[in-house]
Amino acid sequence: MNNVLNYIGSIQTPFATLDACPHNIHKHQSPCRIQLEHQYKSALTGLAKGQPILILYWLEQAKRDLMLQSRQGQQLGTFALRSPHRPNPIGAAILPIAEIGEDYLIVRGLDCLNGTPLLDIKPAIYQERNEI
Repeated sequence: MNNVLNYIGSIQTPFATLDACPHNIHKHQSPCRIQLEHQYKSALTGLAKGQPILILYWLEQAKRDLMLQSRQGQQLGTFALRSPHRPNPIGAAILPIAEIGEDYLIVRGLDCLNGTPLLDIKPAIYQERNEI
């Protein structure tokens, strides 16, 4: 069994420091480039401009030992937050594709640092809350 995560590319954003990063995703923020490694470019086949995708990325600078975090004076468990600080610092965002290139995608509004490693891209599937 292979238990190793392989980075498939990186994410280029305008954010060089954690303080500069937005605290959440927002589709009207800055454009971000999802750059794939060459061997993965054919995996973009079938995606379409405007299509919502799930983007999974590795938050390298996150702390991995915080189980409680303070938000607006309230203590909340890590799993109740979108904080990057978590046991496995995997970032996730659902955003529409703004542009598709040969080996890259452009989306708007990711909340990660420039150079963040990319783990995966999947078509986004929405489910109504009352269907769960």
